[in-house]
Amino acid sequence: MITTWDAANSVRMPALLFFIRFVASKAMQEQHLSDFDFELPPELIAQYPLADRAASRLLHITEEVIEDCTFRDIEKFLRPGDLLVANNTRVIKARLLGAKATGGAVEALIERVTGEFTAIAMVRASKSPKPGSKLFFGAPGTDLKAEVEVTGRAGEFFELKFAEPVLQVLEAFGRVPLPPYIEHAPEKADESRYQTVYARHPGAVAAPTAGLHFTDDLLNRLKAKGVDIEYVTLHVGAGTFQPVRVENLSEHHMHSEWFSMPEDVAARINEAKAQGRRVIAVGTTSLRTLESAADRIGHVEAGARDTRLFIMPGYKFRIVDALVTNFHLPKSTLVMLVSALVGRERILEAYAHAVREHYRFFSYGDACFIEKARGA
Repeated sequence: MITTWDAANSVRMPALLFFIRFVASKAMQEQHLSDFDFELPPELIAQYPLADRAASRLLHITEEVIEDCTFRDIEKFLRPGDLLVANNTRVIKARLLGAKATGGAVEALIERVTGEFTAIAMVRASKSPKPGSKLFFGAPGTDLKAEVEVTGRAGEFFELKFAEPVLQVLEAFGRVPLPPYIEHAPEKADESRYQTVYARHPGAVAAPTAGLHFTDDLLNRLKAKGVDIEYVTLHVGAGTFQPVRVENLSEHHMHSEWFSMPEDVAARINEAKAQGRRVIAVGTTSLRTLESAADRIGHVEAGARDTRLFIMPGYKFRIVDALVTNFHLPKSTLVMLVSALVGRERILEAYAHAVREHYRFFSYGDACFIEKARGA
């Protein structure tokens, strides 16, 4: 067989496969931001979650069908032997309000906890704080304060050093970092509802929202049906809400997020793929974790590292066969990702249907079950 050398990745591949990837890469480079725009009435943006997590609607999307369902219908779409992979990250109270030593108001949104006493954050103030300056965050109406030193800059982020452990300070003084399109201030109920029932590892500043629809009862019913459920961790960063600022998508620089793929989970995913069983991601964060952990031949490698994987139409999925996800923002990297599963035209058709049928959009909204198209 004729082979060619891929110097960037130091592997040999068939010439035909190399050509296919070249064509796919070319197609991806020619895509534009405006291709992923759609009309969304603001009243369809969900501001509060439903009282019952699993009472949301579910839009079933394949190459052949666009079908209106309820979220509990997910049980009929999942088969015995399917492997469901969810993200067990836990949302931290990442938004801090306080003041500089000079008395000026300051707000910090933790992007990533980098150590027991350190973090990087977006900081808003009338004048940007300089390295060595002190910030004081506390609870309104009390004298309790947490002291934080600005130690440097990392691009758009500030490097912070806390006098006490970061997670303790956030738990005591932080607020739930609701997405910018949710207009109400965080309420007590958001502390539990903007969290999956299986959240375990603190570090995310945004919820893996597809998982918000699952209840313990529904998960137990799926297990009883023979669906295997495993968990990975990806700490969602604030970059997930940053708009794409370039029209030519080949010029977009994806934000970085940390993920962990446990060895036992990797082994079970590889076993499922070898046996021809479906691997279904709960949420785009789980999908990005699975695809980031996969090598060129579709073998998942365990470990923890950062990913900047940017998925759009033309991407060839190595692991994921289907996706449970919410509806996403126009012109966002996430609407590009779901378009890679069944095609841009099909997703825009499904989203137009959802708008006509008054589905609820975004984090507290309804969900989709998308089955990957042939060849994706």
